[in-house]
Amino acid sequence: MLQEPADGGSGPNTIVLAWKRLQQMYQKKLDDVTPYTNARWIFAIILILLFLARVFWLQGWYIVTYALGIYHLNLFIAFLSPKIDPAMSDYDDDGPELPTSNNEEFRPFIRRLPEFKFWYSVSKSTLIAMVCTMFDCFNIPVFWPILVMYFITLFCITMKRQIKHMIKYRYLPFTHSKPRYQNQPDAAKPEAAPLVADI
Repeated sequence: MLQEPADGGSGPNTIVLAWKRLQQMYQKKLDDVTPYTNARWIFAIILILLFLARVFWLQGWYIVTYALGIYHLNLFIAFLSPKIDPAMSDYDDDGPELPTSNNEEFRPFIRRLPEFKFWYSVSKSTLIAMVCTMFDCFNIPVFWPILVMYFITLFCITMKRQIKHMIKYRYLPFTHSKPRYQNQPDAAKPEAAPLVADI
């Protein structure tokens, strides 16, 4: 036997229903923009440029900019990395491995961070950083050239390590589809025998 709510209400809370409806509408919008990769990335780049223009115009919020740059760098490294690290697969042979020669079966590159999640995280973090520039409590005075030099050094070291990893385990994170092989030239093919003999 079902009990009625103690507050005399006849159903679920309307705020919870409204919140779920908003979440569904938001997810629907994300699903709608998923196929438009170029447009999504143009939007993300415009957001980043607007953020940088705001920081340049206001001459502040360098810590927020530095934190955003480090976060974007971490996202980019995860985007370039394989889902299953070949260095770890040396110890356990349970998971699939990247092919090491041409005659092995084709296995597509599976990223640790998929492209859509990469775009979504970049856009969301840039919007959050833009909101942070509206509050003076995040405008911590720092000597910004040191942050720029530190970021450039960190970027170079991280990318060097990632490129060495890519060379060592022979994978390229930008393969788009299964490789297609050329057919033999027509001259090398033997001519087919006619189906009906000449009379």
